[in-house]
Amino acid sequence: MKSTISETTPFNVGRAGTQSLSLQRMLHVAALGAIVILAAVLNFYNLEALGYANRYYTAAVESMLQSWHNFFFVAAEPGGAVTVDKPPVGLWLQAISAYFFGVNGFAVMLPQILAGILSVLLLYHLVRRSLGTAAGLIAAFVLAITPVVVATTRNNTMDSVLVFTLLLATWAFIKATETRRLGYLLLGACLVGVGFNIKMLQAYLVLPALYALYVLGSSERLWRKVVNLALASGLLVAVSLSWAIVVDLTPADQRPYIGSSTNNTVMELIIGHNGLNRLWGLFGSGNNSGLPPQAGMMNGDGALPQPGMMNDGGLPPQTGAMNDGRPGGLNIRDNEIGTVGALRLFTAPLNNEASWLLPFGLFSIGLVAFRSRLSWPLSPKHQALILWGGWLLTAAIFFSVANFFHAYYLIMLGAPLAALVGIGVIELWRLGMQRRWLALALLLLVSGATLALQYATATQYMQNAWWLPSTVALFCIGVGLFLAAARFSWQRISTVGFSCVIAALLVTPAIWSWQTMLHPSGNMSLPNAYEGTARESVNNGELQIYQSLLDYLEPRTQDTTYLMAVPSSMQGADYVIATGRPVLYIGGFMGQDEVVNSDDLAGLVADGELRYIFWGEGMGPFGNKMDISDWIASACVPVEGFEAIAQNFGPPDGTHATLSDSADSRPFRMMQMNLYKCGE
Repeated sequence: MKSTISETTPFNVGRAGTQSLSLQRMLHVAALGAIVILAAVLNFYNLEALGYANRYYTAAVESMLQSWHNFFFVAAEPGGAVTVDKPPVGLWLQAISAYFFGVNGFAVMLPQILAGILSVLLLYHLVRRSLGTAAGLIAAFVLAITPVVVATTRNNTMDSVLVFTLLLATWAFIKATETRRLGYLLLGACLVGVGFNIKMLQAYLVLPALYALYVLGSSERLWRKVVNLALASGLLVAVSLSWAIVVDLTPADQRPYIGSSTNNTVMELIIGHNGLNRLWGLFGSGNNSGLPPQAGMMNGDGALPQPGMMNDGGLPPQTGAMNDGRPGGLNIRDNEIGTVGALRLFTAPLNNEASWLLPFGLFSIGLVAFRSRLSWPLSPKHQALILWGGWLLTAAIFFSVANFFHAYYLIMLGAPLAALVGIGVIELWRLGMQRRWLALALLLLVSGATLALQYATATQYMQNAWWLPSTVALFCIGVGLFLAAARFSWQRISTVGFSCVIAALLVTPAIWSWQTMLHPSGNMSLPNAYEGTARESVNNGELQIYQSLLDYLEPRTQDTTYLMAVPSSMQGADYVIATGRPVLYIGGFMGQDEVVNSDDLAGLVADGELRYIFWGEGMGPFGNKMDISDWIASACVPVEGFEAIAQNFGPPDGTHATLSDSADSRPFRMMQMNLYKCGE
């Protein structure tokens, strides 16, 4: 989609001669360098505050480094009894990083951070090809300062790697559209298939836009495009399902149990937990809180409470709740994703993630659509509209109607929204060169609406959003200068005024991203944008273990495979990271998987592979494991002195829980857990 339109923009008005062009190139390179440095600072600074980040995934990385078997199957713990509930590619990259840098927070977050920075550069390149350097620079800057992008990139969730992979696929589809070469189309399909092996069906959100770009933009005959897309689709399915087919064809007794599946297959995981449940709600419940109806269950994607600490809901009351500083302590994060509907992205609790410039991005779609006549095949501008507008609208519609996802999934909106903002700014400027008063009216309308949304959102989360008056002042100054320039044909003043208006729109998301960097989300397993207050983390990513329990177990289990067995990853992941030892997750991630039954446990004990089980009595996810509870009661004996009152996120002061903590000091519902010795 190379642009044939002159780059007459606020950044290069009045070009004259080779010397001027050379200076402009230097300025463009300097501007891009500054944006990349900003992205690097936002993503690398203050990483120590994140600890091990999502410890469910970090424990899996520890496991994967211990054998090729664990690496390939993405085993959740070194014993290889159960897999992570995600496909392998994202975690493979983290394991490779940890191989060189050790299993620590920096190593597991590094692939995502590098992918986020490279996405900024790649988006600049893609947008620049459509509407010029200035549009590319703006798009890159907007992506770098999108709060949900910062929050998610600074984590070991795999979404930023997915976005980078999809941007690479976008490049390949653009080249296929321009060159009419099947090879690029197949490459693009292959890359989307790789994306599928990072986050499964989430990768397919971009497919409607990519296919529409090729069908409507390529100058090939329609029948050839249909044939080529059929070939590409076949390759897409083959690459997407390659790992799943290999795993499902492996006999169940030669591989781990497929975590979070209902029938021990990856195909069910794709269709169920990571597929239809995202749209209709977990287990088809249709509740939009993202919480399952069964007691003791909890959100997917590694939403890991503190080890050994959980209540009957799996998540604390009002997860992510925050106080906006108003009298009465209003909580605006009553659940993570709010209520289904057309306004979901514009209202709490999702409006602080990626919606700061959403009105401008949606306006850009209409502006580009009506600024020039349609042609066949589509012009570069309309191709950009189909690509970025299609991507944004598809993702926005899905997240407006879906019942089960996490706030950080909104990173999928970041790249297309940033591209449309960059394109819209330049198109609005070019309109001003032709029809000044119309451009001024549209500028007032869309910028005013966007600024109003930012003002309402910021004040909803913060009582003292100190910078907002300056954005209003900058907006008013810019409008005044642009108005005067339009009246008296002062081109340079018009440039300054227009730039002031656009700058006013970028201040708030930039500051919000900076605050996101300084104040990580309260739960490292569910990264989200700044919530408006420096709330003390309830899950800061640090290891939280019962040290006295560990001191007791380690010398007594040197001759056994497993350090201990626990109900789920929630109680075991930190012990895996701390020791590198296998810890059997009896119920997988959430405690509901049928990883082992009582007969399996009896066999492990008889074979000398397992001696200790840390178990709870009849509450939470353990309530549906009555066969195991009965077997433990009959075959094992409690270890005196290791009865533990356990709850979700530790004591109110944020200190680590210990075996001696009393129930009277705990704010949430408790559950008694005991250490049992089984066999001799």
